[in-house]
Amino acid sequence: MTLPSEHETWVIEAGHEVLKKMAVAGLAGLVPLERLVYYLWVADYGMRNAGDLDAADDVCPHFQSEARLLAEELSLPAAREAFALPPSVLQKEYDLHFEVICQELKDALRKADIALGPE
Repeated sequence: MTLPSEHETWVIEAGHEVLKKMAVAGLAGLVPLERLVYYLWVADYGMRNAGDLDAADDVCPHFQSEARLLAEELSLPAAREAFALPPSVLQKEYDLHFEVICQELKDALRKADIALGPE
């Protein structure tokens, strides 16, 4: 069994914070960066727990297209590129994109002065 990476831990903890906020304010109550964190959390949940994006789609239908649109709106090229892939390709290459997307999101959150997850 391998230990989770720093980014795996960050997605879990940042996602938990976003889920708590969603429980009060709903998805519409999240700022775009928080919504993108949520969509990444959904993808990660599916990949780490079921090994595919079908489980992620069960949790949040259209998460991938919504994530791509947000990433484009937020000018986050790594996230946009990954979420624009066909689902089967993203699923196969998920680990190749994950670390870069996490770092890109963490940097954007820091610039926006939004604290989510461990630093």
